[in-house]
Amino acid sequence: MTAVETTMTYNSYVIHQEEAYMTQEEGWDRDLLLDPAWEKQQRKTFTAWCNSHLRKAGTQIENIEEDFRNGLKLMLLLEVISGERLPKPDKGKMRFHKIANVNKALDYICSKGVKLVSIGAEEIVDGNAKMTLGMIWTIILRFAIQDISVEETSAKEGLLLWCQRKTAPYRNVNVQNFHISWKDGLALCALIHRHRPDLIDYSKLRKDDPIGNLNTAFEVAEKFLDIPKMLDAEDIVNTPKPDEKAIMTYVSCFYHAFAGAEQAETAANRICKVLAVNQENEKLMEEYEKLASELLEWIRRTIPWLENRAAEQTMRAMQQKLEDFRDYRRVHKPPRVQEKCQLEINFNTLQTKLRLSNRPAFMPSEGKMVSDIANAWKGLEQVEKGYEEWLLTEIRRLERLDHLAEKFKQKCSLHETWTSGKEELLSQKDFESASLMEIRALMRKHEAFESDLAAHQDRVEQIAAIAQELNELDYHDAVTVNARCQGICDQWDNLGTLTQKRRDSLERVEKLWETIDQLYLEFAKRAAPFNNWMDGAMEDLQDMFIVHSIEEIQSLITAHDQFKATLPEADKERMATMGIQSEILKIAQTYGIKLSGINPYTNLSPQDISNKWDAVKHLVPLRDQMLQEEVARQQANERLRRQFAAQANIIGPWIQTKMEEIGHVSADITGSLEDQMNNLKQYEQNIINYKSNIDKLEGDHQLSQESLIFDNKHTNYTMEHIRVGWEQLLTTIARTINEVENQILTRDAKGISQEQLNEFRASFNHFDRVSHAGVSLMPHCSAPQKRNGMMDPDDFRACLISMGYDLGEVEFARIMTLVDANNTGVVTFQAFIDFMTRETAETDTAEQVMASFKILASDKVSGEPIAANAPNKQLQGNDCDIRLIPTLRWTSCAGSCPWSRPSTASAPWTTSPSPAPCTGRATCNEERETATRTPPHHSFFSLLPPLSPPLPPLRLFPLLLLLLYFIFYPLSSLTSSPLAPLLLLPPPAPVTPDMFVHSPPLP
Repeated sequence: MTAVETTMTYNSYVIHQEEAYMTQEEGWDRDLLLDPAWEKQQRKTFTAWCNSHLRKAGTQIENIEEDFRNGLKLMLLLEVISGERLPKPDKGKMRFHKIANVNKALDYICSKGVKLVSIGAEEIVDGNAKMTLGMIWTIILRFAIQDISVEETSAKEGLLLWCQRKTAPYRNVNVQNFHISWKDGLALCALIHRHRPDLIDYSKLRKDDPIGNLNTAFEVAEKFLDIPKMLDAEDIVNTPKPDEKAIMTYVSCFYHAFAGAEQAETAANRICKVLAVNQENEKLMEEYEKLASELLEWIRRTIPWLENRAAEQTMRAMQQKLEDFRDYRRVHKPPRVQEKCQLEINFNTLQTKLRLSNRPAFMPSEGKMVSDIANAWKGLEQVEKGYEEWLLTEIRRLERLDHLAEKFKQKCSLHETWTSGKEELLSQKDFESASLMEIRALMRKHEAFESDLAAHQDRVEQIAAIAQELNELDYHDAVTVNARCQGICDQWDNLGTLTQKRRDSLERVEKLWETIDQLYLEFAKRAAPFNNWMDGAMEDLQDMFIVHSIEEIQSLITAHDQFKATLPEADKERMATMGIQSEILKIAQTYGIKLSGINPYTNLSPQDISNKWDAVKHLVPLRDQMLQEEVARQQANERLRRQFAAQANIIGPWIQTKMEEIGHVSADITGSLEDQMNNLKQYEQNIINYKSNIDKLEGDHQLSQESLIFDNKHTNYTMEHIRVGWEQLLTTIARTINEVENQILTRDAKGISQEQLNEFRASFNHFDRVSHAGVSLMPHCSAPQKRNGMMDPDDFRACLISMGYDLGEVEFARIMTLVDANNTGVVTFQAFIDFMTRETAETDTAEQVMASFKILASDKVSGEPIAANAPNKQLQGNDCDIRLIPTLRWTSCAGSCPWSRPSTASAPWTTSPSPAPCTGRATCNEERETATRTPPHHSFFSLLPPLSPPLPPLRLFPLLLLLLYFIFYPLSSLTSSPLAPLLLLPPPAPVTPDMFVHSPPLP
């Protein structure tokens, strides 16, 4: 091959590659939105491909869009795969440094003839995954796939052809693309087995095990061929269409790995190809000589036939000549055209093959060159063209004569049919007795006829032109044609004259009727709104009205007065409308026009307007009378409103005041229950005496309802509010009296003192603090917040805790079942009193216990005070110092005493302050000293826990056991008894009969 031919081939190859890259890049740009599965495969494949090269430089990437953002590893990748040095990168970490490095890498890619579409440095620096994957794919195309060449195909097509050639002998392998064909893994295994059969036993592979096949290929390639694993078998199998770019990248690694083995095979194929080309060239030379001789001989025989131009006299003969020529075109010439084309193709193919194989060009025999054949063929086509033009010209001439004669007859027949009866129609006088609408219809119809007449002008001119052309072509029946054409022209002139005459008559009559019609229209325009006004006025005058106040009826009177003020102007309008009708009658009489008596623009007649006007004038005084009667009725209603409001404004506040006073009486704990009962009875009698005022207000309300009065602006109280307030007042006084009676019964039955009831009431009132909206007589207003006589469970729990109860959830639930048996969610005052009564009625006071002790002890223990003769020393327990204080309460350190109780400072029955907890040993000593100085006037029961407030029955049980113990055991054995730990006494000491007489008081 010559240097020139080599250069041409290389340039063609480069152009082809650049076009292929443009197609690839444009396809990438159009497919920016990748399928997620494809994007995952591309990330893994491209990352592994980049790392396979970056490992040569001692580095790698983890995240393909993040690790290339600064451009450093991108430039390093290009240097490794190209073997060239790129410009020195910028070392800064600013954004513009990164963009500069990426731009250097992109400029280098562009310098290799790659066109980057829609890929910029900013997208790479910003970590745009789609743009980064596109850039890596472009690099793979340029540096890994572009150089692949298999039998005059390159890049993707070359790689596909290479795969097809290598896998063709293998069963179940049919490589047609770079996606579906590789899903079962057999194609990859076939490639490996083709070049390294020692690595894979292909006979043991199964098509129904794609994941196993793929993993086998990946592991063998990574272990023995140094091809990194770029794909996941599961991703390929589970994806309907694996990513083509990922498959191509991975397969290209196999191509480069097996490139050495391909070179030997390519050399052998090249030698066989040269021998085959030489044999084919010899065959093409022989075929060319034979085809050239046959084609030249056919051209020499055909040209004389085409040069014969003898004209025929009939159309039939000329059509036969045309049919013979068509047979020549359809039957005889096409095979020769194919022979000529094949001859040129063989010649060009032969010359190309000889040139590619570096052999001399083929030179045909003399007179059989391609140029000789082309000249002969050109002469044939010129003669053929002239013969065809002559045939067509003769046929067109004969067809023209027949066509013109037929066309003349047809147009004449159509024109004569159209003009039939037109002269009689134009001579009619039908417009003389027509109305305006009919005249206008006749005018429109005449205008349509004139338009039709003008349209037929072209037909008449065409008839004359056809007749003239037939005369020029010497038509054999020219005389008949001329006579018929002259008759048509004369008739046409007469129609034009009659048409203009009828137009003039129609326009004159139309103008006369238009004047009358304009007057009709003006009457309709003025009569319609005036008639509507009268209809509205009659409707308003007869309209029934409902008013509820003086102001409303006064507004109606004012509107009626305004209406009456417009009546003179309306009368002027009526007179003007009637004048139009008079003018119409005058014109009709003057010009002798017969009127139909009906206005086409309205159904109103002058008589209708006159009748309605009379009706309006009759209704005006009737309306005046109705309005005056309503004024009198509204004045009476206003008096009733004021009378009701004066009483309601007194009764409403009185009821609210009484409600508040009753609430204060029921909440008052200063007096006795009998005093409260007397006060409430007095309030009840006052309320009953006030009933006459309510009855009087009911009477006024009844009169208002009978007069249909439903609102009253003079008061905010309605009868319904008064009734509700009165009923609530009666209910409240009755309920309050009943509660006080129940409290008296409870007090007398349970033996509860007045002070205890007052304390219970104070505690209940303290925790009855929830504010609820009460009943108010004022509409849309909320009553002042006040106690509602009941507590919710949370307030009840707080009240019990303040009284000294140590409550758990189970205990509190039990108490709630007692006070709220119906599960209403609230505790009433009566339920509270009953509970507290049960809690206190079963307990015993200190005096009762003392009396019981004396009865049981009889003469075994003296009732003299014991503490007066007790030894003056401390009684020490485990970690607690116990002392006796004048208030009869135990005090101890920080609640370490077994019987120490929580403070009951907030309990309503507490009459003395709770002892403060002991804060240290010094304080206790000081208090013991104070106790030592206390006169010995305490009894033995001073040693017991305090009995105020009263102990519940269960808490009193250990105390009763202690009393019984004193009865049956001598006092000397008390310290050694099982109860010693409860009393916290010192160890046993000898007991003498005089111990209780001469011992100092207990500390």
